[in-house]
Amino acid sequence: MAMDASEIESLIKEAFPDAKVSIEDLRGDGDHYAAVVVSEAFQGKNRVQQHQMVYAALKGKMGGELHALALQTSTPDAA
Repeated sequence: MAMDASEIESLIKEAFPDAKVSIEDLRGDGDHYAAVVVSEAFQGKNRVQQHQMVYAALKGKMGGELHALALQTSTPDAA
């Protein structure tokens, strides 16, 4: 079961309303995406913590409906 890029973006923006989100379907199969997420919420967090926050925003869909997500996160001042 594939997941639409707009659904990924919607879940991320629900958790981080200020976020700038860019999603790319890497294979055109709805299973392999790359995402860039820029949000103030990542301020003071290391890269692992930032990624954990995004995975939490995906509400358990990672590894199920969403097979792979290459993730880049940053704060606006670091973007």
